[in-house]
Amino acid sequence: MAAPKITLYVDIVSPFAYIAYHVLRNSPVFAKCTTTYVPVLLGGIIQATGNTPPIRIKSKPLTRPPLALLNLLLQARLISYILNPADKDKWINVERLRWSKLLGVPITEAMPDGFPVFTLAVQRALCVVAADHPEKLAGCIDALYNTLWVKRDSSVIKPEGYVPVLETVIGKDAAIKVAEKSNTAEIKQKLVSNTDRAVESGAFGLPWMECTNSKGETESFFGVDHLGQVVAFLGLDGTLGQGFKALL
Repeated sequence: MAAPKITLYVDIVSPFAYIAYHVLRNSPVFAKCTTTYVPVLLGGIIQATGNTPPIRIKSKPLTRPPLALLNLLLQARLISYILNPADKDKWINVERLRWSKLLGVPITEAMPDGFPVFTLAVQRALCVVAADHPEKLAGCIDALYNTLWVKRDSSVIKPEGYVPVLETVIGKDAAIKVAEKSNTAEIKQKLVSNTDRAVESGAFGLPWMECTNSKGETESFFGVDHLGQVVAFLGLDGTLGQGFKALL
């Protein structure tokens, strides 16, 4: 019987992509899966699909309710929520902390400085790693995610920041060569092609997962909140991992 397969599209800018990545990589639930990581540019996916980044979505002013309804809302202590709805960027921060805690993923309480950051350079670097050091790709993604989403170090998006991080995984000379090669036309096109591939598969954001079960059936899933569906589709044992009881 063939092992379940997962293709996970990766951009280190997304905290939810980080949470999904960490779970797929470390949870015993997914230990028997063959997982492929594909570097993409989340901004490119959003632009191609005409979406608005969640962090840019703001609440619309609401009309003040009639007096009778207002009194009922006051009694139910709902008036603050109704009259002062949270912007989605604030809600996203709440959700990333909830999901990381539920699934046992280490993550910084505060957002990285300057978030959202522009990850074009580092995503191109990951394309180089995928091509030249495929056996080290996961280790490099580990290190980059840890730097941005645990240590809050936003400098990792630039060569002067990511080269020292990659050096800990592939060595100094190789890390320098990665930075040099990341500016070639070949690698620039590779990131574009990877991003196009994600969009063509149906992606409109991250985490986006293409999954093939042991029967050869393939389906795609979006979001950390659908990891339970991934487990069910792939026929995995969700009782092996932290937090999955709440997802199944």
